[in-house]
Amino acid sequence: MTIRRTAAAMTAVAAMTALAACGDDNGDDNGNGDEGDVEVGSEDDFITDLEFTTGGTGGTYYPLGGELSEIFSAETDASVNYVESGGSGENLGRIYNEQSQLALTQNDTAAEAINGDLEDLDGIEINNVGWIANLYPEAMHIVVREDSGIESIDDLDGTTIAVGDAGSGTRAISDAILEYYEIDYTPEVTDFGASTEMLGDGQIDASMFVAGPPVAALTSLAATTDVTLLSLDESDAEEVAEGGLFDPYNIEADIYDFLDEDVTTLSVFAALVASTTQVSDDLAYDITAALFDNADSITLDVGENIGTDEALLGVGDIPLHPGAERYFEEQDIDLP
Repeated sequence: MTIRRTAAAMTAVAAMTALAACGDDNGDDNGNGDEGDVEVGSEDDFITDLEFTTGGTGGTYYPLGGELSEIFSAETDASVNYVESGGSGENLGRIYNEQSQLALTQNDTAAEAINGDLEDLDGIEINNVGWIANLYPEAMHIVVREDSGIESIDDLDGTTIAVGDAGSGTRAISDAILEYYEIDYTPEVTDFGASTEMLGDGQIDASMFVAGPPVAALTSLAATTDVTLLSLDESDAEEVAEGGLFDPYNIEADIYDFLDEDVTTLSVFAALVASTTQVSDDLAYDITAALFDNADSITLDVGENIGTDEALLGVGDIPLHPGAERYFEEQDIDLP
């Protein structure tokens, strides 16, 4: 069993193009039936050489995917190759196209993809993705330089803001916040690792990204540049949350050295999902068991949140992978 680390071979734009043209020459989708439908394959379709799509190298998904790949390769019959990607939307698209078999994703993005409501995927219903587990909460970070004169969300009017990479889950929350406050801005579409560098260089006025705190790229930026996080009014956070699959969330002051007080923002959940057409029920069961049996070996701070007690938080309309469902039943965990 081996672990490999590569960059994803397909960009977010190319992934979306492939989604729109996933039929064969006869117009069939993957040869399995009507266009736009992916059917659960036979046992011959299941594989054990798995690609695990994560996120940008500056965030939490990528290093977490690396550690989980080591666990899954050591504890199951799978060989796991973890790759960099544009984020949640791209990851789900790659599973749909059977290019990836495991992925990290925001729960709100996955729910929209399942229901065909995700614009990044052209409204295609992603019907071969199964929930393995909620991993940890992800918080929206709205970062500005201390010397920018920007002290509130309203002050972002007329600025240039990094709002997330193409195919990422950050954009939905960024849009929800900026539309709520009626902010007129120039968007910069990039991953948050690059956006923190752009903020440090003064190329943009603010960076918005969703990640599990503390975020390494932000901590690195704060070591060389005076930055701060913008806070939402609590009532505003609650109202914005009502319009989407978000929750109000507090980033505690002791999370980052540059914070003097808690920051009110929004959060979603980071989830692990797997293909139902390429990952067998037995392998998904083993992956689920390996995740929880080895959570205490994860070195990242977010590993402290991984446990069976909150494994189904945020699952909503997302179907459980049958293998994970069997695991939870054996653990006497109430299913949705």
